[in-house]
Amino acid sequence: MLYRLAELLLPHYSGFRVFTYLTLRGILAALTALLIALLVGPWMIRSLAARQIGQNVRELGPQSHLSKQGTPTMGGALILVAMLASTLLWADLGNRYVWIVAGVTAAFGLIGFYDDYLKLVVGNSKGLPARWKYLLQSVAGLGAAVALLYTASTPVATALHVPFLKSVAVPLGPVSFVVVSYFVIVGSSNAVNLTDGLDGLAIMPSVMVAGALGVFAYASGNAIFASYLLIPHVAGVGEVLIFCSTLVGAGLGFLWFNTYPAQVFMGDVGALALGAALGAIAVVVRQEIVLFVMGGVFVLETVSVILQVASFKLTGKRIFRMAPIHHHFELKGWAEPKVIVRFWIITVVLVLAGLATLKVR
Repeated sequence: MLYRLAELLLPHYSGFRVFTYLTLRGILAALTALLIALLVGPWMIRSLAARQIGQNVRELGPQSHLSKQGTPTMGGALILVAMLASTLLWADLGNRYVWIVAGVTAAFGLIGFYDDYLKLVVGNSKGLPARWKYLLQSVAGLGAAVALLYTASTPVATALHVPFLKSVAVPLGPVSFVVVSYFVIVGSSNAVNLTDGLDGLAIMPSVMVAGALGVFAYASGNAIFASYLLIPHVAGVGEVLIFCSTLVGAGLGFLWFNTYPAQVFMGDVGALALGAALGAIAVVVRQEIVLFVMGGVFVLETVSVILQVASFKLTGKRIFRMAPIHHHFELKGWAEPKVIVRFWIITVVLVLAGLATLKVR
């Protein structure tokens, strides 16, 4: 919106040209999202508390979590409001990648919102049945994958690019591209949702990964940078940097209230949406494998659940004291802040490894 306004005013005053620069708009988008989150956050927390929309804590979990009973939940809506509002203000709304990524994020946010609504407002402890939740996620994920397939203008936009190897890309047919994209988006969404179990544990890694993906988006959208770095050049994808910036700003704004001890939890409305956003961004910038590296904490949490369930069903024994794995460390005696910060440190290392693929080839 403001981008178009700057373009309209540019013939009258050349100073408005600065607002057409992608880097400046990225910074302003992050700051706008951060400001919105900080301003709206207190009101949203009070509203959730007044309506008694609070966390239900399982007695089977770590005993330290019992004090979290009743903490306002569904705060992820704050992240979505800040992200989408800032995107509308600073992004080029004529860019299809922005709309696809924003649409996927909103769709998964609505799925999470309905699940949270059933659990916390209606009082249905099971929430949205798993089969319906995955069906809706599949529809949204497949819809995004098909949209990207049919709007792709070059083979590069649908090839699977291998990091650390110079100019190695695996051509994907239409079916393969849709399947890979679907699993990246839906898998990432549920991985972040599984990670969201401690104060700030999911949001900070999401912020760091989104920031790094923004770097990839900027480089991939620039033909000169992409050629120099030997990464896929996808025309127009640089605009996704704006969306990544809004996720960084909104995420930091939410962390202000979500840091230990949390005043609000994001709920499925936030976790499912953030995970889907990261997956969709990775797909459009053609860095699905790099997402797997940078989001290693999310992968670890998901694998721990899969191994725990498989082991118990096959042998009747559990590998971990509790899954996802962050609860395992809590039950071993690690204080919650220690688990959170150490997982953050791991994410920093993994994100740096992912960024290294820009040059190490």
